[in-house]
Amino acid sequence: MTSTAQQPAAGGLSARPDRLRHVVFIAASAAMGGFLFGYDSAVINGAVEGIRGRFDVGAGTLGAVIAIALLGAAGGAMLAGRLADRVGRLRVMQLAALLFLASSVGSMLPFTAWDLSFWRIVGGAAIGMASVIGPTYIAEVAPTQYRGRLVSFQQAAVVLGIAVSQLVNWMVLTLADGDQRGSLLGLEAWQVMLGIAAVPAVVYGLLALRIPESPRYLISAGRTDEAKDVLRRLEGEHVDLDARVAEIERSVRSDDAPRFRDLRGRFGLLPIVWVGIGLSVFQQFVGINVIFYYSSSLWQSVGIDPSSSFFYSFTTSVINIVGTVIAMVLIDRVGRKPLAVTGSAGMAVSLSAVAWAFSHKTGTGDNISLPDTQAAVALIAAHTFVLFFAMSLGVAVWVLLGEMFPSRIRAAALGVAACAQWIANWLVTATFPAMSEWNLSGSYVIYAIFATLAVPFIIKWVPETKGRTLEEMG
Repeated sequence: MTSTAQQPAAGGLSARPDRLRHVVFIAASAAMGGFLFGYDSAVINGAVEGIRGRFDVGAGTLGAVIAIALLGAAGGAMLAGRLADRVGRLRVMQLAALLFLASSVGSMLPFTAWDLSFWRIVGGAAIGMASVIGPTYIAEVAPTQYRGRLVSFQQAAVVLGIAVSQLVNWMVLTLADGDQRGSLLGLEAWQVMLGIAAVPAVVYGLLALRIPESPRYLISAGRTDEAKDVLRRLEGEHVDLDARVAEIERSVRSDDAPRFRDLRGRFGLLPIVWVGIGLSVFQQFVGINVIFYYSSSLWQSVGIDPSSSFFYSFTTSVINIVGTVIAMVLIDRVGRKPLAVTGSAGMAVSLSAVAWAFSHKTGTGDNISLPDTQAAVALIAAHTFVLFFAMSLGVAVWVLLGEMFPSRIRAAALGVAACAQWIANWLVTATFPAMSEWNLSGSYVIYAIFATLAVPFIIKWVPETKGRTLEEMG
């Protein structure tokens, strides 16, 4: 939400650390939704075997319970853009916080697998809202020269949420003597894991009460004086506020409350919307969330003991943070596309190595194992896969989706792309238990193929948005 008129302010902003700290605080507060997005998505990893045992469900039903939150996320993503344009960005954040809170309490105290599924849908809707409103809001308040790094706060928060959830799960499991169904605080351990998500949900809601509304929304709602006040705090006294407001008003007038029909084009949707959908699908079809939703069960399925499997889930989350930090440092320097292409190629190689290692699995039932060499390759390659994902598609896709669409359709198009991402995520998550029973190695071959196909797709179709203002994307 910046223009070339702002460019001379780069030095001024750098010379005013208080203003920069204010912008960083706002971005970090909005990205707290990303933390909950990551936490709520991945915390289920520690509860999979507990849910299987508590409700005595098979692979198909288990996959449905785990994955059903992603259908809620698809719905939340579709609604978020429209709600944000009607009631404001902050109201959507506050609603998401309430849904996160309700879901965590309900998931902690389920009676059956079916009401657990309902509460997971509620939490999924909150995840979908957070996945859309975070990058949208941050892109609208961030100065151009910092936008890539500030928008990437969302993904940084996601991976931090994933890591914290795995650490919490490991600690809870340790307190329960390594048993997901062990007694803790009058509940089973897996229930405690799911209930702890209520804490960051409350924090998110409180932070959403502390940050200003997007100037873009305020102007669209006719609250120009409030918008000027926010712009003054974000961009400083040196900015011509009347000119900035006029620029945003021109952009807002071209928006006209974007609807799905505004996205229609020659091939059903506008080409740029198809590109956004393609990016979202590739991000999920490489199988990243198999690591974050099922890694504890995955490592146990190849002979690793439960405590070690939870520890490896945590170490992959740490690697995820490292890769995200690398991406945040590089994304405004080398660009979005080079990171995405390099990472996709690295993932293809890593996934192929995992597939080869798992093809040497031997034994049945509780006597499954991998030879030492293949076990080492599987662990190293899985961590390398997460590193390449985090430093490429993990960050670059969300930054691109927040930047690549023309202003008049940005909220609606981002909602559609995010919805496609959640549907793709659901497909991968729901099918993995059955696929792993069919052929664990073959599953990873399929993910490797999609990582390979992502490379030519990104090179040919994805626009580079580095250094371009949001208005220029029209």
